[in-house]
Amino acid sequence: MGTTFAEITMTNMLDEGFAREGYIKPEEVRSVTVKAIVDTGAMSLIIPEELRLKLGLKIVGEKFSRMADGRRVPCKITEGVRFSWKNRFEVLFAEVVPGAEEVLLGAIPLEALDVMVNPVTQELVGIHGEEALYRA
Repeated sequence: MGTTFAEITMTNMLDEGFAREGYIKPEEVRSVTVKAIVDTGAMSLIIPEELRLKLGLKIVGEKFSRMADGRRVPCKITEGVRFSWKNRFEVLFAEVVPGAEEVLLGAIPLEALDVMVNPVTQELVGIHGEEALYRA
């Protein structure tokens, strides 16, 4: 099997709320579209520190995460971040793993979006069809 990538948009949820309430302009909402690695063997939503800073996400906690090579490394936990793929979105805490250079979508964010990897095409597809579970 090859590597699967997905283009996702990550948005600061608090900014979205402030824009809705008129405290900031819609164009001030911090949002970034990235090419994420899809890893069904991982669990979490992983982001690099640089992206956390760009999105303005606050740290709400810390934990240890186990890496693929068995090491346990301390990582920061961010406040909730909205992530979107095609017509689907969800909000999760993200883990900031030291040295991470790319966004990684593990099993929890994939399940939250109700998507899976098609093993033939190596693309994300809706588990229950292409219709989104809900709309913004």
